[in-house]
Amino acid sequence: MLLFKKKFLPAIRSGEKTQTIRLWKWRMMRPGQRSYIPGAGYVTIEHVEPVALAALTDVDAIPDGFPTADALRHELSTIYGDKLAAGYQAFRVVFRVIGEKENGEC
Repeated sequence: MLLFKKKFLPAIRSGEKTQTIRLWKWRMMRPGQRSYIPGAGYVTIEHVEPVALAALTDVDAIPDGFPTADALRHELSTIYGDKLAAGYQAFRVVFRVIGEKENGEC
């Protein structure tokens, strides 16, 4: 399951937000995996890759629902401050909403 703050759900449902940056000790998801986002439905994980937060560009921030890389990094530091301090690895998770039903039917 992928959990998001409520403020991100409309952008996920509309298809504007198609990725998330997560901080993990190791990769927790794999391409092809299905997951569920409460309030948005089932998703297919399309791509997972490690990223360096300092190297993120404004272009990287757009599919995450942020206008700039600085805005994305600020949000990540707010959400994951303790994990950033502990040296967790950042991963870009690209997903596609497939619907509300488990079998992918809309």
